[in-house]
Amino acid sequence: MSRVLITSGPTCQYLDPIRYLTNASSGLMGKALASAVLEAGHEAVIVSGPVDIDYPDAAKVIPVVSTEEMLEACLDAFVDCDGLLAVAAPCDYRPVKVATNKICKTGEPLTLHLVETPDVVAALAAVRQSQWMVAFALETEDQRMRAMQKLERKSCDLIVLNGPASIHSPDTEAEIIDPHGDVLGKFSGPKEEVARGIFRTIAERLIDR
Repeated sequence: MSRVLITSGPTCQYLDPIRYLTNASSGLMGKALASAVLEAGHEAVIVSGPVDIDYPDAAKVIPVVSTEEMLEACLDAFVDCDGLLAVAAPCDYRPVKVATNKICKTGEPLTLHLVETPDVVAALAAVRQSQWMVAFALETEDQRMRAMQKLERKSCDLIVLNGPASIHSPDTEAEIIDPHGDVLGKFSGPKEEVARGIFRTIAERLIDR
């Protein structure tokens, strides 16, 4: 039995006490993969940003808000896990300065100065020991090329490529790719079925070998 760390959902980077930068990730794919992991007899540890869904009762869920919090929680949990499914869509940028009070309208344009947030997967790759790592790539152009670049940059074993149509949808289309660029499987349909196919492929290549 393996313990699998799953990142899920979005993260939020506050601009002021009221407003924040985020994205439309729903956590549905993370939930589906957690179910697939549990159904296969493994343990699931989920580090999740803010979502409006319920994860499986058998999973351990660690709630976070920001990308920095997600990274910290993942670093703590990863050492006791056998592998990573990086399904979350962490916010890639944060404001240089968070306003103490609500930013009010002035009638003038507002300029935001943003910097990159930490790369969660790359940071975990830097401390991995024997763990396997699988990331997700959601791209709008040059999808296969960008997914392969992400796989290499983040030192992952496999990468799952999907598109923006999957956001907040019960259905998805995905393919799982190895470091040679070979497509190990293509899946489409309800996220629960796609998740089973993805995890079955991961288990064959990385867990049951």
